[in-house]
Amino acid sequence: MPENTLTFTYDSDLEELNKLPDHVDSVIEKLGLNEELNPVLMLALSEGVTNAIKHGNKYDEKKKVKMSCTLKADKRLCCVITDEGPGFNPDEIPDPLAEENLLKPSGRGVYLMKEYAADVKYNEKGNELTICFNLQTV
Repeated sequence: MPENTLTFTYDSDLEELNKLPDHVDSVIEKLGLNEELNPVLMLALSEGVTNAIKHGNKYDEKKKVKMSCTLKADKRLCCVITDEGPGFNPDEIPDPLAEENLLKPSGRGVYLMKEYAADVKYNEKGNELTICFNLQTV
């Protein structure tokens, strides 16, 4: 694995999110990124890992969530979050800003990731999220 990539593995338990602050600090420190990126990464990556644990792996203790963060030559940080679930179609996510969804307690994660990141994509199966941040704008 190249030096500009850091990889982390999470059990399918929301308690694992307690590791994320240290992992984000590690990404910032080891890849030489600006500290100001910390809250943006924390919000977006915690949404991605939470969705993978909750919706992807459905809390199955036999399944893992993997996250790798790579500093690209074009000054972007791209993080890939993969779960072992069956996947989903991101186009079927209800619009969280639609009036009927405003008071729902969930359903804003993908929206928030898209707001904070430069690029949010899923693989064809829907069990792998790639989220990229433009470092020039942070």
